[in-house]
Amino acid sequence: MAVRNFIRVLVVIAFATPIARAGGTAQLELVGSQSAAAAFQEWAKALDKGGVPGVRIHSGSEDELKPGVETAGTPQRPVYRVTGVVLSREEILLPGGRYRRSEIGRLKAWLDDLAQNGPSETRPAKIAFGLTQPQYDELRKALGKPVHFTTQGVARSEAAEKVARQLAIPLKFADGSLHELGDDKVEDELTDLTAGTALAALLRPAGYCLIPKISGGTMELSAVKSRAELKEIWPVGGPMEKSVQEALPKLMEFLPVNVQNVSAATAAEAIGKRLGTPVLYDRVGLARYGIDPAKAMVTLPRSQTTYSLALKKLLFQAGLKFEVRVDEAGTPFLWISTIKPL
Repeated sequence: MAVRNFIRVLVVIAFATPIARAGGTAQLELVGSQSAAAAFQEWAKALDKGGVPGVRIHSGSEDELKPGVETAGTPQRPVYRVTGVVLSREEILLPGGRYRRSEIGRLKAWLDDLAQNGPSETRPAKIAFGLTQPQYDELRKALGKPVHFTTQGVARSEAAEKVARQLAIPLKFADGSLHELGDDKVEDELTDLTAGTALAALLRPAGYCLIPKISGGTMELSAVKSRAELKEIWPVGGPMEKSVQEALPKLMEFLPVNVQNVSAATAAEAIGKRLGTPVLYDRVGLARYGIDPAKAMVTLPRSQTTYSLALKKLLFQAGLKFEVRVDEAGTPFLWISTIKPL
């Protein structure tokens, strides 16, 4: 193969890395043919102006016209040698994608991220909310502290503030203050459920949701307005890892029932007490369809059935259904929602 002459622009960028890879360095090499010398000069100026200084020029070979990342240095001070290819006066190709000269800021951000966190294939897998498994486990542990005060009848903003105070993770409110939640009285009793489930339940009826994130290397929680485009929010409890029979065995027990013209709320609360489990309502769904469990009357003729079937039949008459969820500590509770989709 004939060897052609090429010009390579070497850009060395040292980044401060306060997170996990302190002292990490990203080295960017731009490779192209000698006929592209004018383009290299333009890219060198653009990079320097965009905050990527330190350009050196030397020759290279045709085999180097491939984008890639090589790791050198030490684990404590890694060096990531990035090869990029100049495609034109307006575009270069890096392992992180294509960049135009108008996107130097995005290019620098990618290099900065590389210096801090290393190549994507060597990073810990992100499982939810952009968190690694250890970070997610740390979050669940922090949100797994039980709520030890009565919430039913307490002003919503006051209840949320008391829960937030017991957390080791700071809670930031989108509008600056938890008082944005309002002073309506909390209808559900969240005592002995965990802080994460309680906070999500308190925020939801007020139109807010809970989102965890890493900011500046520190875990924090944000209370933001609920929007359809939000793909991940911290839920009001989650699915069980065990079967219903393992998590809440009494639910499958048989009993004689005879329910005559009582409210759906009364029936659900009575069954919840017998099961020894909290009962929470999807207040957003109920409000959307104008369902008030305290006013919807239900009946179940005398029969021998399980708690599960009895509750299912009673709630269905009010346009409701239930599922068993668990909080961050694995405590089961009944989550009652509408049979209609939201």
